[in-house]
Amino acid sequence: MTYCLGIKVKGGLIALADTRITAGTNATTSRKISTHQIGKNSIFLMTSGLRSVRDKAITYFEEELLEGDFKFNKMYKVVNSFGELLRRVAKEDKAALASSGLNFNLHTIIGGQLQEDDTHKLYLVYPEGNWIEIGEATPFAIIGNTGFGQPILNRAVTFDSSLRFALKTGFLSFDSTRVSASDVGYPLDIVIYKTDSFEMNEQRFTYDELKPIAKEWAEMLKESVKQLPEDWMDNLLKQE
Repeated sequence: MTYCLGIKVKGGLIALADTRITAGTNATTSRKISTHQIGKNSIFLMTSGLRSVRDKAITYFEEELLEGDFKFNKMYKVVNSFGELLRRVAKEDKAALASSGLNFNLHTIIGGQLQEDDTHKLYLVYPEGNWIEIGEATPFAIIGNTGFGQPILNRAVTFDSSLRFALKTGFLSFDSTRVSASDVGYPLDIVIYKTDSFEMNEQRFTYDELKPIAKEWAEMLKESVKQLPEDWMDNLLKQE
């Protein structure tokens, strides 16, 4: 499984992806996010699904980006192109995968800003190649293991959140997933894009680097629970 999170706030974009790959009892590490900086055009892409589908779609996509002059001027055109390439991979491989008992599956988060975009953009692309744009009402998208990390995002992150606050909450979302799902884990790749900067800032974090933050959060969470009002329990626990 995978945990990839894209967040869009007023100040920019956050992309966060784990790197754990599991196959049976074996666990390896593989990068699940790619960044593309072509002049004043900044794009990141994260995927969750069959590795063979991902590698083929990304190979076609990178070829499309680098072939001749860069032909895109807005993000939605990049997303349309990726969707078309994903449908091409489906035509080539879907039947063979089905005959082996595998479903054609690849969910993708694409974000960034091109020269003629009025602001930064974030999209969720489905395996069929269709997509939605992530807006202000629910300013994030998760692909992969979605159940454990979403509650804290729902409660805390809004479009008006600062990049710093959104990143902190995004990490806690990942940490909640990591401690609950054995198929999500470090190292953790993070990309930050500040609106109108046309520049990606990327860093990989290890478990040891972020362990103190996760530990402090766990202790703060326990203390917060202890401090919640308890009078509503009195009748239930009157014999305690």
